[in-house]
Amino acid sequence: MLPESTNGTGGTSGGGLAVPMAWLCAEYLADEVLRAAALVAPGSLEYRAGLQALALTVHLSEEPAGPADGGAARRIDAWLRHTAYDRPWPPWVEERLAARREAGGDGPDQTLAETAWRHLRDTWVRAADLDDRSADDVGCPVDEDEQIWLPAWKLGLPLAHLSLHLR
Repeated sequence: MLPESTNGTGGTSGGGLAVPMAWLCAEYLADEVLRAAALVAPGSLEYRAGLQALALTVHLSEEPAGPADGGAARRIDAWLRHTAYDRPWPPWVEERLAARREAGGDGPDQTLAETAWRHLRDTWVRAADLDDRSADDVGCPVDEDEQIWLPAWKLGLPLAHLSLHLR
């Protein structure tokens, strides 16, 4: 990811408006992945949840100083691991945000990432309960009429993961 920049001043000194380049790049990449997968309609609540979940994963997977070493395939593998069903994604997000905050990350990238996480955590949606399945239910379709309230990240994270697989 690119470091923060300003609107033409070439750096954050000089009083220019700081542009959150790292966050904008992560959000752009997430948008491209979700649009290519074409699993949900752009602009829908599901799409927005998937976009924010994937953008947070991309943004927080990178080192604050710049892109991680390795090629695109390695980064995508890391994103797939972080978004996998059996991984504790919310604690990972909170730990990474806290670590960046402690390291002095109080810029616009950090602000946008924290806002995205608050939206994903605090917005509740009604959706089919994919977690309430027993071993006897394997191979049976999910009854989408049986819906529960869940945080938006629980809707967006599987969408982000599946979209990465379909890229």
